[in-house]
Amino acid sequence: MANSTYDIITVGGGLGGSSLAKAMAAQGARVLVLERERQFRDRVRGEVIWPWGVAELKELGSYDLLRAACGHDIRWFDTHLGPARADHNDLVHDTVPQVPALNFYHPEMQEVLLQAASDAGAEIRRGAWVCDVKPGVTPMVTVEQDGHVEELHARLIVCADGKASMARKWAGFEPQRDTIGLMVAGVLLEGLQGSQTDTNYWIINPQLGQAAFLAPQRDGHTRAYLLHSKTAEFRLQGEQALPRFTAEMIKSCAPAEWFTGIKAIGPLATFDGTDTWVKHPYKEGVVLIGDAAACSDPSYGQGMCLTLRDVRVLRDQLLKYNNWDDASHAYAEAHDHYYGAINTVIHWFWDLFYEIGPEAEARRAKAFPSLAQDVTRVPNVLMSGPEVPLDETVRRRFFGEE
Repeated sequence: MANSTYDIITVGGGLGGSSLAKAMAAQGARVLVLERERQFRDRVRGEVIWPWGVAELKELGSYDLLRAACGHDIRWFDTHLGPARADHNDLVHDTVPQVPALNFYHPEMQEVLLQAASDAGAEIRRGAWVCDVKPGVTPMVTVEQDGHVEELHARLIVCADGKASMARKWAGFEPQRDTIGLMVAGVLLEGLQGSQTDTNYWIINPQLGQAAFLAPQRDGHTRAYLLHSKTAEFRLQGEQALPRFTAEMIKSCAPAEWFTGIKAIGPLATFDGTDTWVKHPYKEGVVLIGDAAACSDPSYGQGMCLTLRDVRVLRDQLLKYNNWDDASHAYAEAHDHYYGAINTVIHWFWDLFYEIGPEAEARRAKAFPSLAQDVTRVPNVLMSGPEVPLDETVRRRFFGEE
């Protein structure tokens, strides 16, 4: 095999790229990871893997590694509708995988998994900027590193470079964009008071179409997110916006006393959380995984779970088929199915919890009393995974129509 030819090249060395590299290198594949960042830094990104994603992490053999290095077990998930707690969900007891969620600091997770990929035998190049991706019988990437430009070939090129994937664009994929979505402002905090360190919190003010999400980490840190309408007049960026961020979290019905001693220890930034996706994310030797394939609104915390499902399904198909074209088509078909299930639930949740106006209030007036009496009416897809039933009976129960 020529030095410039690999079995797999991953464009991106984050959760998806490094996890696939680790999994396939461990099976004897020659894998190259191209990662542009020489050192991972804090940005506003997801840091919660819900139980169905933890199950995928275990299938990939990375759970113990992450849990030991940077993970923080989350046993409980509290949902508040206004100031009142609507559900205290025991993730170990009430989900199909029957395991806790796992929270962590994103840059630490990236370093741990990229090192694990290297330890499994993958070649890692950091500071490597991919300039082009060309599908074909022998797909190719063009990469620049330290002033040197090189063309590299592989049996399969895996684009794992995120929501704004340039590799996806170069390969000719056309992403679709959802008709609904929230803005997401996030920041890493220390000094949050009163919340429980083994609990993730989703606190919703449906009348405003706004919510707070709080995810504790190790060392007393908490990742905090404000989820708000695109029609809001503010966009929160930078340390100077922390007082407004706090005020909006409290307007979302998060307890004011929790925030009395907080300090931002990372950047505060806002981004558009609208879903984007590619139908059938494979063609001619180029496959998309993670946010490059489908970026799920982080308001619902499904992004990393979907990425791990992508990696596990793609790995299994590549090991099942000698013909990797067949394997990648099989992955793409499966991806369309499980991402579609997640997107269906997101639309249901939008209609009931976030949409504003008289029709939305009428839906809530019908549904909320039934949900208060029986929380099992809420489809548990976001915790248990996309295999949970989502038929018309489930929809009608959720909206209080029967």
